[in-house]
Amino acid sequence: MRNMLLILYCFGLSLHGLSQEVIPLPFDKPSEVRWEGDSKAYYSAIWDTRVVTNVSVPTMQAFLPENPNGTAVIIAPGGGLYALSIHSEGNDVAQWLNGKGIAAFVLQYRLVPSGEDGVREISELGANNPAGLMENVAAVLPYSIADGLQAIRYVREHAAELGIDPGKIGIMGFSAGGAVTMGVAYKYEAGTRPNFLVPVYPWTTAMPVKEAPKDAPPMLVVCATDDPLQLAAGSVALYNSWLEAGKAVGLHMYARGGHGFGMKQQGLPADHWIDRFYEWALAEGITSASPKN
Repeated sequence: MRNMLLILYCFGLSLHGLSQEVIPLPFDKPSEVRWEGDSKAYYSAIWDTRVVTNVSVPTMQAFLPENPNGTAVIIAPGGGLYALSIHSEGNDVAQWLNGKGIAAFVLQYRLVPSGEDGVREISELGANNPAGLMENVAAVLPYSIADGLQAIRYVREHAAELGIDPGKIGIMGFSAGGAVTMGVAYKYEAGTRPNFLVPVYPWTTAMPVKEAPKDAPPMLVVCATDDPLQLAAGSVALYNSWLEAGKAVGLHMYARGGHGFGMKQQGLPADHWIDRFYEWALAEGITSASPKN
């Protein structure tokens, strides 16, 4: 009887975790970047949110909706490439998208190696050695982008079993995750081309704006004019690069919102950016509404 209860308990856990499976992604181990220890998940008092740091092995967590409409979004949280704001720019976004029938995959891409508190490290470097900070970011960002490309490849190759339309797979990235999103936009090949792009206050200092690819997918850029990292100008430049190339593009530039607003509620119009994304996705035919969503 005890064994039967254990089997039923494990089966229940399996069912419960089915929609939030953690998927390992293939990667090449770099010789010039070395990590020590495992990734760390903790509450950061500095940023007042839960974070993941020291990621050396890329994975993504699948959030699959009860009533899927075939659209999928890979979500790349931000955190200066030293951390991942895993809730307000990750899991909370995924759960909102699930409510609209959209499958979501929260990507944990490789980060700059850090010790016990990656948030403290980036905060101190930003204040005392910004050039050193950018050197560390530049060394790791290509691998983070490679993880974004592998995430698209995985979802497309497993689209049938995941209930996803292989022609409706996009990537949405926040801040440093926006730099990853832009890197994906500039480096994709046939099997890793996203069908749409959503850079949210993208870190254009780490990934400068380039000419739009010839077959660039539709893109929606989101930012706030009062971004304290001064990313508004880069977001406008990114929008203009698509516009000048004659590509489908939208821009939501909020007067106020700051940086890193994600799914936080500040009592500002920027709180509703994700509703504007959904409206854009419907208008572009990227997703579809149903009576249950």
